[in-house]
Parts: sequence; structure tokens; C-alpha cells
Amino acid sequence: MICRVAELPDPPLPLLITGVAGVAGYNAMHYFREKYGEQVLGIRPVQNWRLEEPGVLPCDVENLDELKRLFDTHQFASVLNCAGSCALKSCELDPAMAWRINVEGIRNLLGVLEGTSTRLVHTSIDLVFSGTKQGNHRETDVTDPVTVYGKTMSVAEWLIQLMKPDACQLRISLPMGVSFNGHAGAIDWIQSRFKGGRPATLYFDEVRTPTYTDCLNRVFQVALAQRMSGVFHAGGPRRLSLYEIAQIVNRVGGYDPGLLMGCPRIDAGPIPPRAGDVTMDSTRLADSIGFAPFDPWPFHSEFVPTDRQWHHDRPAGESGSPELLAEILYLNPGNT
Repeated sequence: MICRVAELPDPPLPLLITGVAGVAGYNAMHYFREKYGEQVLGIRPVQNWRLEEPGVLPCDVENLDELKRLFDTHQFASVLNCAGSCALKSCELDPAMAWRINVEGIRNLLGVLEGTSTRLVHTSIDLVFSGTKQGNHRETDVTDPVTVYGKTMSVAEWLIQLMKPDACQLRISLPMGVSFNGHAGAIDWIQSRFKGGRPATLYFDEVRTPTYTDCLNRVFQVALAQRMSGVFHAGGPRRLSLYEIAQIVNRVGGYDPGLLMGCPRIDAGPIPPRAGDVTMDSTRLADSIGFAPFDPWPFHSEFVPTDRQWHHDRPAGESGSPELLAEILYLNPGNT
């Protein structure tokens, strides 16, 4: 239970959370609304009308006038920016869209914050790295993204360092938690394939450092409250390939093991290109906030694959189910 500490400082309020349609933003919205109520608001894209929840307002960060009106009305003291288009294939096929959302959107936000004392915490991504090295990336490593998504996120990082150097930038990996529509996250997509009896093909050599959103929310709170600045890696302590993540979802969820396929990323095709080992070392973050921020995902080590056939092995008495998956993969059992 290493991501739990007794007391966390309060963030400056009122707080705005952008990008609540994504997994990180959606879970952060619920976490902070539960703690601070109506002092926390979120925004989602105007066209995403299905996301209707208390405190969630329609506003496109690419629309500067809309954004200015929002800030004029609510006078936010802090912003947790989780906005961005992370759909790899969509970004590759429409680079202008990716630039508009991931770069111009943050430029607009920075313009609105210029000259204010508003605290900014921004979520970036591990895919600013190509993963062609041995992983375990530190903040001082040179970024070399292979995707349009990663490239636009790298530019956004540079803009923030230039225009608001006192901001905190957290490079996250795969946030593991629920989504508002049931298909926005890594677990969601994999599980949707298995639920429908459809095969899922994942990569042996794309390696990430996933985190429970339960833990990530607490990191967000500390980062908002403290005056830490610059780039910090916020990846979990357990390295897993996308194939291994799918193995875990398959076995814990009790799904047909024959539905999971695996291949090296070179066989993925040209669009989108795939990164390799983009695992991150989060020592700097732990040193800055004063505690080890992340429990491993999954929390229980018995659900960590040992080989490529591991998900076929169902010991007597082990009963995987979607309910068990929800209890121990979407939520951190260490927090109960």
C-alpha cells in the first residue's frame, strides 16, 4: 500500500480539470469532486454530449473565446490539464487535428493563464519516447517520439516549459481505471474484444509502466498543492508489455484464452507506428513528493504473467470473472 499516506495537502481552489472524457481526467474529476464538491469543475469537448455529469461543462480548449469566458466566470486558482487526443491511428491519419487539439489547445490554455498565479499541472505521456533503447527512461533523456501523438505531446511540453516554467508536467503511462463510456481505456478496449468473443492482438515488445488511477489521483493532488515545477515521470513500478496486460485482463476476467493473439510490433503495420520499451523511472517524483507514489498494477503478484502461455493456465479453484476484474484491475485493492 505504498501509494497511501495519511494526509495530503489541499490544492488551490476552485479547480478546473480538462479532458474529463479520458480515463485520467474522468477519474480525477470524481476524486476531486468527492473531496471538494462544487469547487471542482471539468470540461469535455462540446461534441461529446453523452458525457453529462454534475460539474462537467462543454468547452473546447481549441476555442480561445470559450476558454476565456470560462475563466472569467469561475476565476480558477488551479488547473489539472488532462486534455488531448490520444487515439494513435486518428492522429496519424489527421495530423492537423492532432496539432489543433494537442498543441493549439495547450497554447490557448497558456495564453489564458499568462500573467496569473493559477497553478498548472499538465499530463504528458511516455510516448514522447520511441522506446528503441532499454527503457527505464529518466526526465533528462532526449525525447524521440515515433507517432504524431507523441510528437504533438512533446511540442506541448516544450510550449509549457517556455511559457509557464513554474508548471508541473507529469508524464504518465497507461492509467488503469474506469471510463465514462466503457471503451476509452486500455482495459476497456481489451475486455470489449473478449466480451464479444473477438480476438485481440497485442505486442510482445511495447512495454509500459501502468498505474492505478487511485494512485495517480493522489499524485495530482500533491502536485497541484506543492510548487514543484518541470517534468516528472509518473509511471508505476511494474513493467508490462501490452501482451502481458492483455494476458492479465483475459485471465482475471475469466475470458477464453484462445482469443488473445500476440506479435512483435514490427508486424503491426505502418499506421500507427508502435513505440518499444517506454518504461519510466519515477524516482524524481517520489523524492519530490516525499513518498512512493504508486502501487504496482496489478496489485496482486499472482496475477503477473510468467510466460506467453500463462493466461491458459487456470489453477483449480481460480475463478476469473468481469466482477473480479472490476475489483482488482480498475480499482486498487491496496486502498481497501
